[in-house]
Amino acid sequence: MNSLKIALALFVPLTCPCLLLLAQAAPPAYESGAVLPGVDVLQQRGFGLLRGQRVGLVTNQTGRNRAGMATIDILRRAPGVQLVALYAPEHGIRGKVEAGAGVRNGRDAPSGLPIYSLYGATRQPTAAMLRGVQTLVFDMQDVGARSYTFLATLEKCRQACAAHNIPLVVLDRPNPLGRTIEGNIPQKFSFVCPFPIPYRYGLTVGEVALWLNARARKKCLLKVVPLQNYKGQTFSQTGLLWTRSSPNIPRSSSAFFYAATGILGELPALSVGIGTPWPFEVVGAPGLDAQALAARLNSRPLRGWKFRPATWVPSHGRYSHKRCQGVYIELTDERVAQATRLNFEIFMAVRQVAPKLGFFRSSRHNALFDTVCGTLQVRRLMQREPNANTLWLVWNRGAVKFQQQTYKFRLYR
Repeated sequence: MNSLKIALALFVPLTCPCLLLLAQAAPPAYESGAVLPGVDVLQQRGFGLLRGQRVGLVTNQTGRNRAGMATIDILRRAPGVQLVALYAPEHGIRGKVEAGAGVRNGRDAPSGLPIYSLYGATRQPTAAMLRGVQTLVFDMQDVGARSYTFLATLEKCRQACAAHNIPLVVLDRPNPLGRTIEGNIPQKFSFVCPFPIPYRYGLTVGEVALWLNARARKKCLLKVVPLQNYKGQTFSQTGLLWTRSSPNIPRSSSAFFYAATGILGELPALSVGIGTPWPFEVVGAPGLDAQALAARLNSRPLRGWKFRPATWVPSHGRYSHKRCQGVYIELTDERVAQATRLNFEIFMAVRQVAPKLGFFRSSRHNALFDTVCGTLQVRRLMQREPNANTLWLVWNRGAVKFQQQTYKFRLYR
């Protein structure tokens, strides 16, 4: 288990008076018991893991300490640390690029640092991109759902570090969905289904990194800087401020809605609120009976969720500029809400209210749906129209096994 131990930096006091002049050289002061991301812990311990190193940073706008200062700026000003390159995931270094759109190489205007795209011509840092980098740091807020590509980027970075003998330091952050695990163990892998992990996986990004490295044939020198005072809470329970992780994840609760409707949104039948102020929080289509749909969903035993009739007009995305009717979804209790189950409950409710609405009429969308699910089985079951309980049981078969297999990698208990 030595490979699983967290390499923690020793606190190095600032003995040189000139260092005190650097903005944010001293760590911010927080109230006792505050949940602190890994970047704050690194800062409190004097950046010992990175001192004397030329550092590359994989990050975006979510990489911030509890006080809101960007990790880019923190490492630029860290004593003894030379930040030399930035690496951008899907949505770009500032999170403004739409889902699926390529990210370009560039230069960060405030710092002058080169930005290398990890969602463009390559999705893994190349030898040229890593030239001169002695340590690679990963600091991004994930959303706790398998199809969000930041986990795939993490694994690509881990593989590159293993190939080029570069240490990887992961600055840990909360899982917005908490510890609950839901979903299948996929059999078909892609960048939105990158390895055998349930859709709602219940681990922090640092814990996922430990699991990935332990199961890899070629391991990297991995060091996880853990959160402080974290006990597996959902994001809203940590007191941390949410930074929009991508254009359609504006709030911490958006992570729950993304898991609840994002899978179903791969099919062409429904608007899931893309192009509205409520991405993934509304579900419907033109001409749908909103009252009937809300009534059916509210009659189901779905703890933590409520449904209200709603209408909306998307500015872009599916049914752009068309009036949609459906439901607005309310998250009433994060502690008990089964997120991914809603995809199947909504599917069955819509089939009952609007049986002629075509879910599987597009081979392209069917393929996307299968890719996100990591298997053909889920779609084939849905096409045979079983009840929502059957779909949920089949979908959720991998959860318990994964929880047992990964318990030893949990840093917060």
